[in-house]
This record gives sequence, C-alpha cells and structure tokens, in this order.
Amino acid sequence: MSTTGRLRIVIASAHPGESQILADWLASDGFEPVPASSLRAARCHLEAQSCDLLISDVKLAFLDGLHEMGRGRMRNPHTPIVVIGDDDSTSRRQAERRQAMFLQRPVDRTELLCYVAMAAGEARPVRRSPRKSVGHLEALVDGAPTSIVDVSNEGLRLESARDRRASPPFFSVEVPIVGVTVMVHRVWTNGLTATSGKQVTLYGGALIHNPLRIERAWRKFVDALPEVRP
Repeated sequence: MSTTGRLRIVIASAHPGESQILADWLASDGFEPVPASSLRAARCHLEAQSCDLLISDVKLAFLDGLHEMGRGRMRNPHTPIVVIGDDDSTSRRQAERRQAMFLQRPVDRTELLCYVAMAAGEARPVRRSPRKSVGHLEALVDGAPTSIVDVSNEGLRLESARDRRASPPFFSVEVPIVGVTVMVHRVWTNGLTATSGKQVTLYGGALIHNPLRIERAWRKFVDALPEVRP
C-alpha cells in the first residue's frame, strides 16, 4: 500500500488511451493508479516503487515478460496479476497457465472493479463485505462435488481435487443443504498443497447474472452461516 494509504495499481497497455481510461475509473473509486502506455514506462514504474497490483495487456505480460517482473514487484507475492486481452482461447489459456486473472476487451468498468477487489482482497477489503470462512462446506459445481471454503455477499472461494477438471469461466454453484443455486464467474485459480498433504485447486468466483431473489437468498445464506476459524 502506498504512503497515501491507497492501493497502488500499475496499468500497462499499449492500446491508445486504454491505460488512462482504466486509471480514471480506478482513481474515482479510491485507488492510486499508475498508467503506463508502453513496456518501458511500465518497467520504469515497477522499478521505481513496488505496487499492490499489476494490470497488463496480455502481450506485454506474457510475450514481453512483464508478468514475471510484476510478480516480483508486488508487495504480496500471492496476488495474481490481471491481464487484458481479446476474447480468444489462446489468451485465456495463457492466463490460466500463469495463474493470472483474464479480463476481456472491451473492458467493463464494473467488471474491472470486481476483478481488482478479488485480486487485491488479501491486501485490503475493497468496497466488499467481509469474507467468512466456512471450513469445507459441501457444494456442487455444475453437478460435480466440491467444497466451499469461504463466502461473502459478492462471491465465494472453492476447493477441489487437483485431478478434477477445472471449472469453466462461468458455472453454477449449488448448496444442497439450503437449496440455493447461484451463477458464478471464475476470476482466479491457484494450485496448492492442502494441510492434509493433498494437491488441490483453490479458485475464487464472483456472483454474476443472478436474479434479485437469488441474490437475496444467497445473502441470507451468508448471514446465517457461522464462521469457522482456521
């Protein structure tokens, strides 16, 4: 976090005006954006001062090496970077392999702020309700068994066996014990070793395209859940 107390976000994009537009959106929402319209400018900003989050064009990130440098210059090394690209499978696969979050062009302001909140959530809650740890609550992702590990009014984090096929970008999560089913947008994925020693995949998602009655049911469910301390 910068000396101003705001999250410092470097935005690297060679697309005309894109980095400045995104910077204006983030500044109006209380962040400290640092726009860079070239690879050289982005590298200079990262060398001069560490950051809380890097948002980068997919080419600058993976072909020009900004991803590796950015991961080394972020205050929390576990924070994923956000990459921006066109809607093509190659860019999405690149982002998934590097455990980055993929944001599709044209960038939607609401979606951008949601991604930033998810990516920087470990550093500071960003206009989001607190996450609540729930242990390992049984759930179904598109019908396949998985576990919910924490929830908030806006989303959730799930854990599944490493050998299980990764969830698609958009999927349904059913919580059988309460009969609630929500549509979720997967925004990050991370492989790790659980305390049991098993290889698992942890991934986070944001609620999306749910009717108001479903959102209300989800929030009621979140409020009613007791928090499980790790």
